[in-house]
Amino acid sequence: MSVVGLIGSGHIGGTVARLAVAAGYEVVVSNSRGPETLTDLVDELGSGASAGTADAAAEAGDLVVVTIPLKAYRSVPVAPLAGKVVIDTNNYYPQRDGRFPELDEGTATSSELLQRHLPESRVVKAFNNIHFRHLSSLARPAGAADRSALPIAGDDAEAKAVVTAFLDRIGYDAVDAGALAESWRFQPDTPAYGTVYSADPANWQQEAPGDADKLRAALAEAG
Repeated sequence: MSVVGLIGSGHIGGTVARLAVAAGYEVVVSNSRGPETLTDLVDELGSGASAGTADAAAEAGDLVVVTIPLKAYRSVPVAPLAGKVVIDTNNYYPQRDGRFPELDEGTATSSELLQRHLPESRVVKAFNNIHFRHLSSLARPAGAADRSALPIAGDDAEAKAVVTAFLDRIGYDAVDAGALAESWRFQPDTPAYGTVYSADPANWQQEAPGDADKLRAALAEAG
């Protein structure tokens, strides 16, 4: 795997792109406004980066990261993602996304909605529980004593192994939280969301490493 496609290039998408380029991947970034609006980001990322449409990013990526507001998930191209591993970073924020009855009722998770939209893809939830600034600053080499861990969830074991390897290469351990149906354990308003990477829950902006044991405890506390 050498190319990471990004559908969405906001705070999390841009940060993942930076980490991926630093780890030696090529990236193709996209957003809803068109590749011409991504010139500054591509220039910052250097020769390993290019900008394209969402379809182009989906086509080019060996691994594709979907990092757009949940309300727009049906805009994600389906055909070019068939058979591919897709990382879903989305969270459900009703004040932004509007109401989704199945999410309000707890009969589905947001990642399950994306998986239904992409029936031939293998969706893995990741990157949704950490602030983008912490994602950037807490990356550490493998074996570092202060390495943090990120939760993942998915229905395909091989896809989760691919994402685990990607996280390792960009600076993070992975903790498997189970199937997509279990991804609620690290959605907003859970112990594993945000403050697990904070020095003080009352001051979440001051980051602190969140290792695998700390993350597992937070995931267990949710349920």
